[in-house]
This record gives sequence, structure tokens and C-alpha cells, in this order.
Amino acid sequence: MMQRQISSLSGFRSGDKTLGETPKKQSRPMHRAIVFMLVATGLLSLHATRLVELQLVQGKQNRERAENNRVRLVPMPANRGHIVDRKGKLLAANNLARSVYLWPREQTPEQWKVTAEKLSPLVKIPAKEILQKIKEVDPLSYRPVRIKQAMPPEVFVPLAEQVGQIRGVEVRPEANRYYPEGSLAAHVLGYIGEATAADLKAHPEYPMGMIVGQMGIEASSNKEIAGVWGDRLIEVNAQNQELRLMGETAPKPGEAVQLTIDLSMQKAAEKALGNRRGSVVALDVKTGAVLVMASHPTFDPNLFTRKITKDDWATLQDEEDPFLNRAMQGYPPGSTFKIVTSVAGLESGKFSPDSILGTSSYITVGGIDFNEHSGGYGNIGFRDALAFSSNTFFYQVGMSTGPEQISKWGHRLGIGKDTDLNLLGLSGGQYGQLPTPEDKEKIYKEPWYAGDTVTMSIGQGLVLVTPLEAAVMVSSIANGGYRVKPHLLTSMTGTPETQRVKIGLKPSTVQVVKEGLIAVVSEGTGQALNDGSIPLTAGKTGTSEVIGQKDHSLYVAFGPAEKAEIAIAVIVENGGFGSVAAAPIAKDVFQAYFGKPKTPVNPIVVTPE
Repeated sequence: MMQRQISSLSGFRSGDKTLGETPKKQSRPMHRAIVFMLVATGLLSLHATRLVELQLVQGKQNRERAENNRVRLVPMPANRGHIVDRKGKLLAANNLARSVYLWPREQTPEQWKVTAEKLSPLVKIPAKEILQKIKEVDPLSYRPVRIKQAMPPEVFVPLAEQVGQIRGVEVRPEANRYYPEGSLAAHVLGYIGEATAADLKAHPEYPMGMIVGQMGIEASSNKEIAGVWGDRLIEVNAQNQELRLMGETAPKPGEAVQLTIDLSMQKAAEKALGNRRGSVVALDVKTGAVLVMASHPTFDPNLFTRKITKDDWATLQDEEDPFLNRAMQGYPPGSTFKIVTSVAGLESGKFSPDSILGTSSYITVGGIDFNEHSGGYGNIGFRDALAFSSNTFFYQVGMSTGPEQISKWGHRLGIGKDTDLNLLGLSGGQYGQLPTPEDKEKIYKEPWYAGDTVTMSIGQGLVLVTPLEAAVMVSSIANGGYRVKPHLLTSMTGTPETQRVKIGLKPSTVQVVKEGLIAVVSEGTGQALNDGSIPLTAGKTGTSEVIGQKDHSLYVAFGPAEKAEIAIAVIVENGGFGSVAAAPIAKDVFQAYFGKPKTPVNPIVVTPE
């Protein structure tokens, strides 16, 4: 039995061996199937894991990214409002230009490094600067960043050929600021620039790339001029090409701002001033509207409508300071200040319109000789003293009247804080200086000497007056005793805040000073303006000493003489006699206001002062 079992087992093994050959042949496809199933299961597991990560872990971020690749909210810059002169002539406007924008979300920081290197030679901006622009905003921001505006054709054309191949880069047409008259009235208009980090923090409503005023009217009226940006919701393809508009909020253009500046008069003033350092101001004697405000050296605000070059910036840092508005800087007024001394003397009660004083070649005060222009003019009154600018006459008036009274009436006439510089909306301005003995002790820690009063009476020493204040001062005589408040916006003319102020001058004081200023032009130091080319005007020449340099040249005036409409103040730094350098500039401004002469004019001999 055992043997039978063994045989049976042997038979089984033998049979198994025989039968086993068939499964062995069939196992190969089964193994392949099993391997394939294992690989497929592994791959499915990986995809499932990645799907879970994408859907659950990074789902929100990737949905936003996918949506942003298809739909964009494109900011639409608002056009800045025009700035025009009092007759509506353009001083600042806009033209069509092209700008480059980047969409930060379209690339990773590492990818932007590569893109910045590609863009740099095309847009003429260092790669580091491009990357800095991107870093300044939230990397997940849906808004683009402007990296260059107002591209010239030599930059735009090569860039346009490649921009479709660079993800997240867009060239967009938009309005760009320009100033059709170049540097004309630059200190009034100011200039624009891209909002700084401080601007954006102070105004959260500003989008990146917002253009704001940085100086002058562009800055002070920025709220009205800037407008409100809009948005376009668009669908784009992978090449950043617009497929369809999904919604739009139109931008609101800025408001136009009309200035009181007269373009033709401003041109005449700047042309006459030329390349000399100095300033010209002209006012409406009834309203205080500023018709001219010129200052030289100057600058071209068009430089700031694009990225300013190093050479341009170096030029603007010139030691002559082209940004300085000389119309609002103090100068020794010289003999133009004799108007103030006349008013103070007459209003003090110590002199009358008929007062006569003896003049001579000099007077001695405290052991110091104070000279006259010549050997003296004999016995004269206020009219002739102004006409021929007698120093010794006004030395005596000043010493008798006293510095406190001179300072008091100088302030009332418009010198110092009464000028209301805040109405102009211009930064960087200063007030004049009319110190009293108490002021000198406090400011300079020195006592007041009799010689200080002597020099003060003729506009020297510690006295400083800005050209703007000088124009206000002479307006107060021209209009019969009212201090006007200078302003640059036509919308302010006639408003309560610009109403002129009655300063308390006696009619007799106004009359005698006015007669003296008319005599300056008709027979005195300002005869160059009496050649028939313009109606008869009134004025006062001035020459102020500058230690170690040539004298400054000054002239203040109003016209027509009897029914004044405008007042003018001129200073030419180191120009010499007021009658030689400053007075002819005022004449050119008068001609621009009154128009060209209809008849030939006769030359007039100039009397220096």
C-alpha cells in the first residue's frame, strides 16, 4: 500500500511536471498584466495625490491664477486737466503716448529676473530698476505696474515686435503731459511725476503709476487736475491679446484750470529778461490777479514727463538754482523803497504834501557820510525827491519818521506776511523783511544804530522785499490805497478771500506819491518809458548795492498813469542802474499789455538811477 502511495505520489509529481509546463507558458502574460496593473495603480496614486494637492491644498491660489490668465482688470488712466491762461490759451495739455506695463502675477520672481534682463535693453531701463518696480507691489496684485511712459519711437518699435512673446508685458497707449510753451511760466506751472511711496500711502485710492503734481499749480491744484482712474474688465488669450470686453468703468478726466497769467505778457517778460538772473511780476491793480510771474534761470517741465536723465538732473542742480522762484525771494529794494518812506513820512504827521527839505551832496550821521547821487538838488518836495531819487531828502524823512513807522507802513502796503502767499498755491516762497530796532536785537543780537535808519529809508541795510511784494506795494498807490491779494486762479478773482484791503492812506498821501511816480517817467530817472510807444505810466527806479558784486537793477511801475490797470515789478540781479536794465523790461511788458504803438516813437535820454 505504501508502495502504491509512493507510486501515486510519483505519478502525481510526474503528472504535475507534465501538467506544469502549460501554466509556465501562460504565466508570462499574467506577469506582464500584474506589472502593468501595479504601475498603473502607482501612476494613478501619484496623479490622485497631485490632484488632492492642487484641489485642496493649492486650490484657491490656482483657481485665481487660472482666472487671471483669462480675465484681467486693466486700469485706465484719467487724462489730466488742461491748464490755460486767462484767455484760454494752452499752457499744459496732453498728447498720445505709449507706456510699458508689467503684470506681476504672470511670472514668478525668478522668471521676472530673466524677463527683466531681456526687457532692459529694449526699454532702456536697468534690470535692477525693473525688478524694484515689481517688488514695490503685492506679488499677487491683479493690477499692472508701469515701468516706462512716453516711449519715443526708437524704443517703442523694437519693443512692439517682441512684446507678444514675453508673458506679462503689455504696451498700452495713454495720454502724456506736455507743455507747449516749453519753459514758459515753469515756476508757476510746476511739473509732474509718478506718485511716490509717500504719496501712495497718503492716498490709498491712487493706483500704481499714478501721475501727480510735484510743484507749482500742477501740485496745488492736483486734486482738480488729476481726475479719477477707471477700469476695463477684459478677457485675453495667452499672447495677452484682448478677446472681449466684459465690463468697464470709464475714467473721469481732470478739470481744466484757468490761470490769471496772460500768455502774451508772460512771453514778453521772459524774452526781455533773457538769460539774466532776475524776475518780473505784473498784477491787476484792482483784483490782485497775477498777469505775469517770470523767473530766470528756469527749467523745462517737459523733462519730467519722462524719466529724467542724469545729464538733465545735473543741469538742474546748477549753482544758479533754476527751481528757485525769484519772484518770491527777498532782495534789497534800493530806491523803489522810497515809496514806503514817503508814505510813512506823510502818514506820521511829521510831513505834509507841501513839505520842502534841503538836499546836499551828503549828510553825516554818527561820523559816517551818507552820499547823494550828485551834488544835491537844492530845496525840493516829495514829488521832485521821487522824480530824481534824492537820497539826502529821504535820509532826513526816514530819521524823522523812525524805523517803527517805516516798518508799519511797509507792512500795510504789502511787504511781509500781509502778501498772502498761501493764495498763490506755490511752495518755496518767502516774505520780505522790515526789521525794527526790537527785531534786530532779537534776530541779530545787535543794537539798532542811527545809520540803520538812514539805510532803511532808501531800501538798503536790513530791508528785503520780494518782486511780488514790490508789485503789491506799487498797486496800493495805483488803486488809491488798497492792498490787493495776489492769486493765480481765475476762479478766485472776486471771491471774499481775495478782496482787497483798505490800508488807511489819506487821499493826499496817495496823490502826492502818485504825482512823484508820474514825474519819474515824465521828467526823471524813468524817462525811457516816455517815448510815445505806450500810454504815460508811473514808476520808480532803484539800484541796490551788493557787497563785492555789481548792483542789482530794480523798477516798479503802474499804468496808465491816471487810471491804472496793471502794476509791474522787475529785478535784474547785478544789472546795474534800474533805469538801464530793469525799466526797459517793464516797458516791454507794458507794450504787450497795451499793444504795439501806432505812431513812430522818439528816443529818450536815460537818466541813471
